[in-house]
Amino acid sequence: MAQNASMEEFEALLNESLEMDTPDEGSVVKGRVIAIEAGQAIIDVGYKMEGRVDLKEFANPGEQPDISVGDEVEVFLRSAENSRGEAVISREMARREEAWDRLEKAYADEERVEGAIFGRVKGGFTVDLGGAVAFLPGSQVDVRPVRDAGPLMGLKQPFQILKMDRRRGNIVVSRRAILEESRAEQRAEVIANLTEGQVVDGVVKNITEYGAFVDLGGVDGLLHVTDMAWRRVNHPSEILSIGETVKVQVIKINKETHRISLGMKQLQEDPWDLVGAK
Repeated sequence: MAQNASMEEFEALLNESLEMDTPDEGSVVKGRVIAIEAGQAIIDVGYKMEGRVDLKEFANPGEQPDISVGDEVEVFLRSAENSRGEAVISREMARREEAWDRLEKAYADEERVEGAIFGRVKGGFTVDLGGAVAFLPGSQVDVRPVRDAGPLMGLKQPFQILKMDRRRGNIVVSRRAILEESRAEQRAEVIANLTEGQVVDGVVKNITEYGAFVDLGGVDGLLHVTDMAWRRVNHPSEILSIGETVKVQVIKINKETHRISLGMKQLQEDPWDLVGAK
C-alpha cells in the first residue's frame, strides 16, 4: 500500500516536472544558435529540443541576416516535434509577437513608432515595424501628393498608428500625421518669435487674385493686394512672382488661428503724407 502510494507520488512529481520543463506550443521561448548550415540556423531551445530557422528570418527588409553561432535569440515554438524529431520554430513569428505587444502599447499611449517602407501595394505601401507589417495609405505618405516614393524606401523613420486589429493582423499607419505635427510645432515656434510691426524677409509661395502667400520660414502669412503698394494694384502678379524674396512688415498676428497679415506698402512712405508736407 505504502509502495503504491510512493509510486503514485513519484509519477505525480514526474508529470509536474515535465509540465514545468516543457514550454507550451504557441509561445515564445529563448534559444541559442549552435550551428549555421545550408542557409539555416540550428537553435537549441532547451528541453532537449532543437529546431531550424531560415537565415532570412533574421534579416530586416533589404538587409543581410544578423546572426552568429552562440547568439541567444527568441523564437516562436509552433510544435514541439515534427516528423524528423525536431522542434518547429520561427524567428519571424516571435518577432511578430514581440512587435504586436510593443505596438499595442504605443497605440494605447499615442506614441510614435519606428518603421521602414519596403514595398508597394494597391492603394499604398507596406511598412516593417520591427516584426509586424503595416499598411501605409498613399494619402498618408506626405502632406502633399508624392510622385516618387523611391527616396523613402528602406529609410527608418517615425510613423503614427491610426488603427490596429491584432485578431485580423491589420495595422494602418501614417507618416503624414508626423509631418503635420512637426510643421505645427515649427509654425508655433516661428509665430512665437514674431511681433506686430516687425520687418522680416519671406518667399512668395503662392499668388491669388486677392493677394499672395509668403513663407516666413515654416509659416505662411497673407500679403493682401491692398497692402502691396499705395497705388492701385489690379493683380498681385503685376509686382510679385512666385519664388521671389520680399521684405514685409507683420501687420497683425492671430495667436489662436495662427493667421498672419503682412504688408509691403507700410515700408514705403505714404504719398498723401508727402502731399501734406508740401
